[in-house]
Amino acid sequence: MAAQTAPFGTWRSPITAEAIVSDAIRLGGVAPDGGDLYWLEGRPAEGGRYVLVRRTPEGGVADVTPAPYNVRTRVHEYGGGAFLVAAGTIYFVHFDDQRLYWQRPEGTPQPLTEPADRCYADFVLDRGRQRLVSVCEDRSDPEREPTNTLASIDLRTGAVAPLVAGSDFYSAPRLSPDGAWLAWVSWNHPHMPWDGTRLWVALVAADGALGEARCVAGGEAESVCHPQWSPAGELYFVSDRSNWWNLYRQRPDGTVACACERAAEFGVPHWVFGQSPYAFLSAQEAICTYTQQGYWYLATLDLASGALSPIETRYTDIGSLHATAEGAAFVGSSPTEFASVVSWHRGSGTQTVLRQASSLAVEAGYLSVPEAIAFSTEGGQTAYAWFYPPQNRDYRGPEGERPPLLVKSHGGPTAASSAALDLRIQYWTSRGFAFVDVNYSGSTGYGRDYRQRLYGNWGIVDVRDCAEAARYLARQGRVDGERLAIRGSSAGGYTTLAALTFESAFRAGASYYGISDPEALAQETHKFESRYLDLLIAPYPQHRDVYQARSPIAHAQQLACPVIFFQGLEDRIVPPNQAERMVEALRAKGIPVAYVPFEGEQHGFRRADNIKRALEAELYFYGRIFGFEPADAIAPVAIANLGTGASNA
Repeated sequence: MAAQTAPFGTWRSPITAEAIVSDAIRLGGVAPDGGDLYWLEGRPAEGGRYVLVRRTPEGGVADVTPAPYNVRTRVHEYGGGAFLVAAGTIYFVHFDDQRLYWQRPEGTPQPLTEPADRCYADFVLDRGRQRLVSVCEDRSDPEREPTNTLASIDLRTGAVAPLVAGSDFYSAPRLSPDGAWLAWVSWNHPHMPWDGTRLWVALVAADGALGEARCVAGGEAESVCHPQWSPAGELYFVSDRSNWWNLYRQRPDGTVACACERAAEFGVPHWVFGQSPYAFLSAQEAICTYTQQGYWYLATLDLASGALSPIETRYTDIGSLHATAEGAAFVGSSPTEFASVVSWHRGSGTQTVLRQASSLAVEAGYLSVPEAIAFSTEGGQTAYAWFYPPQNRDYRGPEGERPPLLVKSHGGPTAASSAALDLRIQYWTSRGFAFVDVNYSGSTGYGRDYRQRLYGNWGIVDVRDCAEAARYLARQGRVDGERLAIRGSSAGGYTTLAALTFESAFRAGASYYGISDPEALAQETHKFESRYLDLLIAPYPQHRDVYQARSPIAHAQQLACPVIFFQGLEDRIVPPNQAERMVEALRAKGIPVAYVPFEGEQHGFRRADNIKRALEAELYFYGRIFGFEPADAIAPVAIANLGTGASNA
């Protein structure tokens, strides 16, 4: 059947918002235990509940944690590392009460810790001393920021006792194979874990007490992360001391050597606990994943020679990598395949999908495959992005017409976008939008120097790079330069609002729980990010003037194009007043503005009906602003001042 001609934005697509959320899940937290393999599934259809799932050697797959248990921790608010499986026993944090529970695979959860204003994450089993060691965040004093420690949790009584204290933050407690040494990572304000951390080791006495801690690596200008002990008892870790997050090891004499030197990143920023970019297949060999120019690769590493041997795989985004009895398991995705739990067989090289994030079958003719682009930005520097052209086998645009462009500014901002299949992007491209996902200056995956371009310049270089990506594509004739929109969530929402306020490139935008007032964020946000803005913008309150200069809400009079806001009303990271103040300012100015709040949602939407509503509402909004009629039947969104707003033209 020949493709029909229709205006961009009006194309009918099988990738509907309902289809996207109907059976979609989030996958992560792969954890082998003997012959069993466990992983976490985040299920929007169950209110965003995270469920621990087990696969037996015979191939049987079943839920382990029953409803209403939700395997999720609030440490640092972003969580991760909320469970541990060891010798057939599962330990996990239940989101509702933040208590630690234990259970057998076919048993019922039993509480281990008493009710308290504490959260736990990132567990290691100290079998010989009958305890867990974990990160503990004490929130018992509402007048102070939480206190973070490494804690010992007695498996017989549930008693919790501090083990290491004094730093602002801790992560990655790791016990040596013989139980004699404990390693961990710590850092202090104002640094974030991708700026300056220290890796420590200490002897563990028979009674569990620690000897004097010794710093193995790290400092205020070195990010050390992902420590692990090899089967031979050597301590490995990832450090960016060379500009790149490369793999290192501690020699027997205590000195440090690079285990694999390459202009690539073998690590990821510590936003959540429990990340694993490498694992040991034996005392002589490891398996690892690394990224170059936005693509992730899989390889084995000879620990003696440092030789890296690529493993051929179709996956371009790889994480949660762990060794298994037969090889390894990981979560992988590609531009045309959903995220999947994958097993790799060491002997045959076979890669088998065990679980996929969606069963939705989308024909290739509806999928836009991203193109890696690099473009010049201010000062002759280069920035990067993924460009998705419109793609729908049933339609083509009118002769001489260029598609509207959606620019995405990713969250973090110390994070990165990838080429993994994301139906929330394909939703737009299959309706006739072009889409560009920008890895602006400050993104991860391109080395420490690129990451730190953003420091002191948040709201400037990220905004510039997003605008330059749009202009670059418009100059090439690939998009309509008069129909450029920008969208982003959280920190990406700040970049979006700053771009709409201080840049002239865009005609509309969408902010998902975005920051409109960085000064208010500096005063109100949670402990983990409470000093992040000191680095991204300037120390506060000493440089309050800089915050004012970069505040979209303080310069709302400069914003002259329509915006739609989406906000979770239980968000502790970016409180609802950040969106609501901006909405009121735009209403008062007469700019078209819409506000879609969601009860029960926090930082990031997890419920299927809310994810669906947000996608459809954003499409409806652009249809009204850009003057096209979506093919979908969408419940209207109330847009204040529609027909009275100005544009940035």
